[in-house]
Amino acid sequence: MADGYARSTGKPGVCIATSGPGATNIVTGLAAAYMDSVPMVAITGQVATNVIGQDAFQEADTTGITRPVTKHNFLVKDVKDLARTIKEAFYIATTGRPGPVLVDIPIDVQRGICEFIYPEKIEIRSYKPTYEGHSGQIKKAVDIINNSERPVFYIGAGVIASNAEKEIIEISKKADIPVTNTLLAVGAYPPDTNLSLGMLGMHGTFCANKAVQAADVIIAVGARFDDRCTGKVCDFAKKAEIIHIDIDPTAISKVVDVDIPVVGDAKTVLKEMSATIEKKERKDWIKTIDGWKAEHPLSYDRNDDKLHPQYVIEKISELTKGEAIIATEVGQHQMWSAQYYKAKYPRLFLSSGGLGAMGFGYPAGIGAKFGNPDKEVIVIAGDGSFQMNMQEMAVAILNDIDVKVAILNNQYLGNVRQWQEMFYGKRYSHSCLAKRKKCPKWCNTPSRDKCPVYVPDFVKWAESYGALGIRVTDKKDVVPALKKMLEAKASIVLDIWVEIEENIFPMVPVGASLDDIITRMNG
Repeated sequence: MADGYARSTGKPGVCIATSGPGATNIVTGLAAAYMDSVPMVAITGQVATNVIGQDAFQEADTTGITRPVTKHNFLVKDVKDLARTIKEAFYIATTGRPGPVLVDIPIDVQRGICEFIYPEKIEIRSYKPTYEGHSGQIKKAVDIINNSERPVFYIGAGVIASNAEKEIIEISKKADIPVTNTLLAVGAYPPDTNLSLGMLGMHGTFCANKAVQAADVIIAVGARFDDRCTGKVCDFAKKAEIIHIDIDPTAISKVVDVDIPVVGDAKTVLKEMSATIEKKERKDWIKTIDGWKAEHPLSYDRNDDKLHPQYVIEKISELTKGEAIIATEVGQHQMWSAQYYKAKYPRLFLSSGGLGAMGFGYPAGIGAKFGNPDKEVIVIAGDGSFQMNMQEMAVAILNDIDVKVAILNNQYLGNVRQWQEMFYGKRYSHSCLAKRKKCPKWCNTPSRDKCPVYVPDFVKWAESYGALGIRVTDKKDVVPALKKMLEAKASIVLDIWVEIEENIFPMVPVGASLDDIITRMNG
């Protein structure tokens, strides 16, 4: 919830947990925030200072456990240090490359009394983020861009973190540079412009992946070249000179060797670059890209009567005009959401990227609604991932938070099932959520009609919390149900029974090059 609040508002989220199991339970959330550079402060309880290290009741080495998944953490042993530590925690979480910071407070420190002195300004000698880019490096980058024929912007979450979307739009239009985004940068660039390539990588668009591989210059901004974007690293953008703009110097050349590193804040660096980047029309390059868009657009069978998950997301996008906050769980629905939800602005698409934490979406949506009470918040979930944290419905009901949930129910852990189908001969093992002991040992012919009754019944479950539950099993009922959901001023759950064996395409298999993109099942 703290993560969703932070991603949707740009302000640091805060969560509080008890010592021991309370602290260890937030490790997954901290790891998700750490990998996705989300500003958060987590405050945990700890046993009294005089029994630390003695295996006291509910003691855990919280700072030791969380050190790998936090930007920084503190153990406060003197109440006189508490105020300054809290100030430092927020400063570290929100400056430079954002991230989660943990403050562990023993019970005797919590009960301690001292004069309250809260510093107005924080100076940490060993922590000095660089905001201004090196002028010489910026000039080199601009010269390469001005002389390029096939440039591509590759933008990540850092663009949103630094509020640099306006600068990306300005430069891309001025110099006719197409833009591809990561999963976490959905909404950072207008999706319906001719220069938008959509998402790149494993489930990116055909045109985005082809453009990156054909580019002579890649301008990476606030992105970290993770494996889901690059595919086989040694084959990534081999024809391109790579410019990398990032506030985190450790991210540069960590995965892909870059030619022009620029350490600094994305917005600040792009502003300086914009002044000297030449206005250009790159008609041949754009024509080539338009050809790739026409050759393999994002598509599914829109003309049949089947209830395709892509259709549901398209209708959510149309009915909300791309202006609702969408929080996703993790799985197939997450990728379809990134492909088909046309987020109009930044901070409207919330998803666990680096960690891929199932159970993220629903609490993140609740946190986003707390931070944006006047905005529509919709959680797009899979039936498997939703069950990780669906008990948080209690928080929504008790606090009158009208977060809407659309479950794309295919009675499977759909992403796992897709891999089992494509790469393991349809040996559906431990991915069917309707399987019983009476089912055959190996079942590769799932059917709504023949399979056992699905557990749980999401409609009855929603009603048990006092929410409204609606089941949708027919394509013609999707739009009326979505309209009812959007009109409701209360928690509502749509249990939408989509096609069981629908797959995400395009797809780049793990370990393959972006050139090896599969656009359909027989592709």
